[in-house]
Formats: sequence, C-alpha cells, structure tokens
Amino acid sequence: MAKKKRVILGVTGSIAAYKAAEIIRRLIEHGMRVSVVMTKEAEYFITPLTLASLSGETVFCEMFPPSCVPAGMPHIDLAREADLLLIAPATANTIGKLAHGIADDLLTCVALATEAPKIIVPAMNTQMYRNPIVQENCQKLKKNGARFIEPIEGKLACGTTGQGHIADETTIVKAVLQILK
Repeated sequence: MAKKKRVILGVTGSIAAYKAAEIIRRLIEHGMRVSVVMTKEAEYFITPLTLASLSGETVFCEMFPPSCVPAGMPHIDLAREADLLLIAPATANTIGKLAHGIADDLLTCVALATEAPKIIVPAMNTQMYRNPIVQENCQKLKKNGARFIEPIEGKLACGTTGQGHIADETTIVKAVLQILK
C-alpha cells in the first residue's frame, strides 16, 4: 500500500482561515494526510480543535510545545516529512516574513526548513494585496520557487469588493493534486 502524501497546511491570521476546514476535508477525500500549523493570529479566526477534528492529526501552534520536552523539534520534523507545504490563507505579514527569511514562529520555520514544494494562497484587503511591497515579496518568493494561487475578486471582510478574496477551495486542491500526483 502506497504511503499517503503529507500536506502541511499553514493557516495564518485572516478571516479566510475558516476555509482551511474545507481544504482539509477535500484533501483527505483525495487520500492526503494533512498536518496543520497555525499562527497564533489564526487562532482568533478558527480553533485548533476544529482543524484537528477534521484532519485527525495534532494541530501545531507553538514552536516548542510542552509535549516536545525533553526532545523534539516540530519545525524540523514537519519540514522533513512534508511532501508539500500549502499556506492558505497567507497574510501579507507571513508573505513578508518568508520573502525576507524571517522565521519567528513555527510556520515560518517550517517553510524555511522544508525542501518540499510550496503553494502560497494570499487572502487580504485589495489595497494590501496591491501594495508594491507585498507584490515585491510575492515576486521574490516566486523567483525562489514558490507557486502562488492568486486571490480572486470578491466581497472582502472590510465591506468592499475587490481582488483579495481567497481562491476557491476547488482551485487550491486541484493545484495540490497536480503537484503531488
């Protein structure tokens, strides 16, 4: 029996974090193993319990959780075991950290330590997304091999409509499957 492909799903502090639940469900339907790494800001939008219940896996929220004592390095273990790193939703903050090699939380450490393919799915306010600095950061990551699934036009949490709405779950899952199968 073939080993299940392991997708590390990074969830960041965006209102679109609730979409992670459906992404997990669909990836599992396609035979993937999904491990979730959340930023502390993501926990304001969706709970680790929800994502753990759907994935059937431990959700990682801290760089050094008490359970890893006396030994353990979740950022290295996850990075090594990943067949693909999917960050959905990806905030401007996380994109900026990755573009500049800043690893100050578990997700950014995993992203910098893994050699697995990376898919980044931005979700943010239109003005934030179109900001030249954010666009430069995206281009830098693309140049270094990250794949992006661009945000779509849609209603945003701030009450406006524009590009910044997270891409459809079907599009995201299709991209993952194309890389892993």
